[in-house]
Amino acid sequence: MHLSVAASKINKWAVRESGDTLEMIERPRGGISFVLADGQSSGEAAKAISIRVVRKVVSELAEGVRDGAAARAANDMLYEHRRGKVSATLIILSVDLDSGSLVITQCGNSGVYVRYPAGDLQLLESESPPLGFHQHTRPTVDQIYLEPGLIALAFTDGLAHAGANTDAALDIPQAFEAIWQATPIAQAVADGLLERAMAADNGRPKDDTSILVLHVQSGEPQGPRFMRVEVPVPDL
Repeated sequence: MHLSVAASKINKWAVRESGDTLEMIERPRGGISFVLADGQSSGEAAKAISIRVVRKVVSELAEGVRDGAAARAANDMLYEHRRGKVSATLIILSVDLDSGSLVITQCGNSGVYVRYPAGDLQLLESESPPLGFHQHTRPTVDQIYLEPGLIALAFTDGLAHAGANTDAALDIPQAFEAIWQATPIAQAVADGLLERAMAADNGRPKDDTSILVLHVQSGEPQGPRFMRVEVPVPDL
């Protein structure tokens, strides 16, 4: 099999720093994990929160800690740091070669859409509170067998709330399916959803928006790996 992953992000309108943080880590026993956190509010304070959460999760995963335990460790860290006064939502998408599965871990008011090879679309909603509010938090964990054609779509609430204050609220499942049918490429889906979210907000995003698309494809298990990152750098 072959894994194709793409992400698209944008800050809240007129806010210099995004409160979302996305990182990637290779798993010690094979596979790769993507960690997406959305810090409470927006701007520099939210960024500080999401960075702390993501760094904690990544460090735990790098030591071989399971995804759910890594999420609980991040909750413990954040709760002790601010005593329940700040929060963050968390999504971990892990392609775990040790178990041959896609592991989806969530905390907070998030949701991950999974499109199965047959074309069925399912929303996996988080049943867990955000990190940081409670001393003990149990993450929501779903495990799905890896097979070609499987797609996972993770996002922060900037996408979920796009157009909420207008008559053009974004229908994520409909937009996802339309883009996929036109261009079945992970990057095209991420970029297309971000473009539609911005259009729904009249070009001025009401919140930090991050979109992560993971696509399991058929293909040879051996070969080179590629990664491309494009980030605008403000003038100093």
